[in-house]
Order: sequence, then structure tokens, then C-alpha cells
Amino acid sequence: MQSRARRRSRQGAAIVEFAFCAPVLFMIFFASLEFSRVNMIRQSVENAVYEGSRRGIVPGATADDCRQAAQWVLDTVFAVGAQIDVAPAVIDDDTDDVTVSVTVPLNSNSWVTPLFFENKSVSGSMTLRRERFSNPNTVD
Repeated sequence: MQSRARRRSRQGAAIVEFAFCAPVLFMIFFASLEFSRVNMIRQSVENAVYEGSRRGIVPGATADDCRQAAQWVLDTVFAVGAQIDVAPAVIDDDTDDVTVSVTVPLNSNSWVTPLFFENKSVSGSMTLRRERFSNPNTVD
């Protein structure tokens, strides 16, 4: 008899404990999800500036080629609103260096809580020296 009375007095304890613990657990879960997304965007920005600048240093490349290569990397992670800048704007045979800069706003790329990353962005930039090919048949 005593154990039934004791069991009846603890019936609501599990619900109350869940009510206290569930919001904390959900907050930790969604925070880890958001920070994983930010890390994925950060890694993709680094990869995008590398691929964009790498595409721009080969002979015959254009600034549009750089932008397309960088955008292709960002499209793989569904990053939206990215700003891709290539310097110089026109790449020709006399261009020595190519710089690609990428900025991705976090509030438009957040999955759960976009307000958490309001006015924050991930940026990356890379400068590579252009490749030069000389014709071994020419005499200087």
C-alpha cells in the first residue's frame, strides 16, 4: 500500500522535469546546428576564394571565370547573397596578380535563428600571382 501512495505522489514529476530540461536541450541542439552551418559557410568561403583566384591565374582567364568558379563552390552549400569581387576587373596578359574576395551574409544563410547572426558576415580574400608561359623557341 505504501508504494502505491508513493507512486501516485510522483506521477507529475517526470513531466515537470521534462518541462525544465527540454528547452535547454533543444537550445543546445539548435545552437550546435547553427554553428555547424556557420562553420560550413566559413570553410566554403575559403574554398571559393581559392578556386576563384586559381581559375583567374591561368592564361586566357577572365574576371567572369573567377566569379563563376567561386559561385560554383558557394552553390554547393546553398549560400545566398554572396558578394564576389575580382581585382583587377579586366584580366589581360599584363596582369601580375589576381585577387578574389568573397563576403557571405550570415543572417540570410542561417537555418534556425537568422536574428542571432544579424549584421554578421563571413569574408575571405586571396591573391595569387598569374602564371606566365614563355615560348622556348623565341630569342630575347
